[in-house]
Amino acid sequence: MAHKKEDDRNPVPIVVGLEREKGSFRGLWQDIKESVAGTDMDFTKGAIGRAVLLLSIPMVLEMVMESVFAVVDIFFVSRLGADAVAVVGITESIMTVVYAIGMGLGMATAALVARRTGEKDHNGASLAAGQGILLAVFASLLIAIPGLFYAKDLLVLMGATQEVADSNYMYPAIMLSGNVIVMLLFIINAIFRSSGDAALSMRVLWFANIANIILDPMFIFGFGVIPAFGIKGAAIATTIGRGLAVMYQIWILTGRGSRVKLSVAHFRPDFGIMRKLIKLSAGGIGQLLIATSSWILMVRIISVFGSEVLAGYTIALRIMIFSLLPSWGMSNAAATLVGQNLGAGQPERAVRSVWMTAYINMAFLGIAGAVFMTWPAFFIRLFISDPVVVEAGALCLRMISIGFVFYAFGMVMIQAFNGAGDTQTPTWLNFIFFWLIEIPLAWILAIGIGLGETGVYYAIVIAESSIALAGIILFRRGKWKLKKV
Repeated sequence: MAHKKEDDRNPVPIVVGLEREKGSFRGLWQDIKESVAGTDMDFTKGAIGRAVLLLSIPMVLEMVMESVFAVVDIFFVSRLGADAVAVVGITESIMTVVYAIGMGLGMATAALVARRTGEKDHNGASLAAGQGILLAVFASLLIAIPGLFYAKDLLVLMGATQEVADSNYMYPAIMLSGNVIVMLLFIINAIFRSSGDAALSMRVLWFANIANIILDPMFIFGFGVIPAFGIKGAAIATTIGRGLAVMYQIWILTGRGSRVKLSVAHFRPDFGIMRKLIKLSAGGIGQLLIATSSWILMVRIISVFGSEVLAGYTIALRIMIFSLLPSWGMSNAAATLVGQNLGAGQPERAVRSVWMTAYINMAFLGIAGAVFMTWPAFFIRLFISDPVVVEAGALCLRMISIGFVFYAFGMVMIQAFNGAGDTQTPTWLNFIFFWLIEIPLAWILAIGIGLGETGVYYAIVIAESSIALAGIILFRRGKWKLKKV
């Protein structure tokens, strides 16, 4: 008990929370192995540092794999030229709507599953999971049909020339029409994470990425009886890879080792739970749609300066995603700990978990930002050799990396609110700082004043840093602790 109190008073030094009778370093190694293999730890008890570690490692590895999806695609597609890269960038900006809905539903489902898990209501967790999956399937249909038939028009609307749209429209058509796979991948992995099965989410993404790495060059450039599909092949490979991962998820959920086990009964519509999920997800979807729509408009502004600048921007963002998604994994660990500890009636333990995760995230992203600011062109050249694209991408990477330390705190605070079921606070933060500040500021600096793409990058850093500071202030006020779900 004395050890627990010491841990509670001083949440920052991680070694204290990880120490075991066998010795701190040996205990640390055992915890690392346990986190990757899967753990049965009750995250509402024991040392907070150990709970953060056991959840964070597989979540970070999961997000590394999610970022590999983006990097692998752009690595192979860049061999097809700047127009193909630009199409991928435009499509990803459109797909952010899918990601927003999938992640918003995932937030709501995760909040309920985590809270029910903390309350030790396992059937309630399974019911929430089943209803979340049903809602995801329905939502995906609303996007698939227009995405399939209007892909070419969407490319033109987003700034592509008619010639580029005519040659490459099958990439967005396939990605958008197959969005149900993306939805399910997000929702089910959120279920695994929020119940404490972070290692399962990690394995799913590893499986999906191995498939994607193998299939991407085969379908883009051709292999044996498989013809060279070009950019369309990237969409086919990614969809197949993610589809196989979803099949693996469903196999696990039906009783192959998951804490949440689903049966047919859990998929029968329960409108009471659905209403609760829709209410919670409205805030989650809203905050993400606001954030992602701002990125869509950023792409629209950037496209004014030509395909080479847009291609450099796209590659730079993919590289940044590679570092930011692991940080998002750490933030997901904070969300799980907040939800489960609130369910167990331990709000102060939830607070200490969030601060510890934020400091770890700050150290990680601080190092990543310093590396990107020092050698930005090196990372861009890994994907493309065009000197104009390299110069444009290096400028973007160097400037946006300035705010990495702020992004670290912002991500953790936002996910802490979401884990508590308070999805409204991040929605308002995103609305104020992205729509009312970032977008107008980007246009004024880039086009109004004439700073070009540099103005867009200034606006991004200012908005993202401001949202982090506001998140910290609101988190310290503590109203999120009173949220009932």
